[in-house]
Amino acid sequence: MNDATFAPNVFDVAVIGGGPVGLATAIALAQSGARIALMARRAPYGDNRTTALLGGSVDFLRQLDVWRHCQDQAAPLRTMRLVDDTGRLIRAPEVRFSSSEIGLDAFGYNIENHVLVAALEARAAELAHLVRLDDEAETVTPADADAAIRSRQGKQLSARLVVGADGRHSLCREAAGIDIRRRNLNQAALTFNVAHSRPHRDISTEFHTAHGPCVFVPLPGDRSSVVWVTAPGEAARLLALSDAEFSQAAERQSHSILGRLNVEPGRHSFSLAIEQPAQFAKDRIALAGEAAHVLPPIGAQGLNMGLRDATDIAAIVQQAMLQGGDPGSVQALSRFNSARRVDVASRTFVIDMANRSLLSDFLPLQMMRAAGLHLIGAWGPLRRLAMREGLTPSWRPAPTLTETPVDRM
Repeated sequence: MNDATFAPNVFDVAVIGGGPVGLATAIALAQSGARIALMARRAPYGDNRTTALLGGSVDFLRQLDVWRHCQDQAAPLRTMRLVDDTGRLIRAPEVRFSSSEIGLDAFGYNIENHVLVAALEARAAELAHLVRLDDEAETVTPADADAAIRSRQGKQLSARLVVGADGRHSLCREAAGIDIRRRNLNQAALTFNVAHSRPHRDISTEFHTAHGPCVFVPLPGDRSSVVWVTAPGEAARLLALSDAEFSQAAERQSHSILGRLNVEPGRHSFSLAIEQPAQFAKDRIALAGEAAHVLPPIGAQGLNMGLRDATDIAAIVQQAMLQGGDPGSVQALSRFNSARRVDVASRTFVIDMANRSLLSDFLPLQMMRAAGLHLIGAWGPLRRLAMREGLTPSWRPAPTLTETPVDRM
């Protein structure tokens, strides 16, 4: 898979964006036999952030034959612990979710993003139907029969469908004329990794504070990744601390459950927002990943939803091509819009309400939140339902990708 195979310059699908979602989408489409162009710069992954891949995402990566490249560098998540650390008069009881209670060895696996991207790149390099262009899209111009793409280096190609996996400031979304609804949350997230003196025992612990959650997620060995959501001013203060001071602050926030903490190099901070597009596909362009939805890092839904975008795109394209149809047709894009609308809207609503209930000083809402968590913790059937729904929506039909490539003319 290299630029030497870039002829002719007509493709079934062009994927714009080389993050985890773009790579996964391109691999899934290429495995079906469609002729795919992936346009993205090859560059080292820029930070040490991690992703908690939940069950369906791991299954998808196995289906793509990606998981074998990275599974030994991922940590299983067998228990999830929620702790009310708001200090308020009305507080929720601690709730523990155990994967064994629903017959699973683990809810999923936590993995550093640069490891995941390297595994996806390794698998992409093995696929004959996938042409990789080490370049960036400059223009995307949809038309009746296809969409034209011009790169910054002057390359030109066309595709019957363009998948925009090109992030929050999506060129593809703009080219399709899709409006975006955005709401700033007046919160910031600090992300960093720590080494600790006590084992995590495959337990992810989420402390709910008055300014947002702070979650410690296992990594291989005596290490964890941390996402600390707080007020913007407090995030700036923490970011300015020395390594020793920041380690002490993180240990206090963890209530020393992992013993002594040492913060590893690389801290990052970003403002939180919720973004949703008016639609997920239009004019031969389909959106995936953060081009299609932006959520606060609560419940590990962001990249997992992006991988469901990839799953749905691949299944719809494969079905269209097996039937001799057009993967970028109005009908195909309508199916993708329908497939993603309920999933994204429902997850966004749940995460937004969970965040609002945590931040609110409204006493009745605090009572409702505490009562709800008490009920989940005390009643097994409801707790098991919450665990299963958190992994994969029960109403969501499972898209299937056949292993038989699409016949080429």
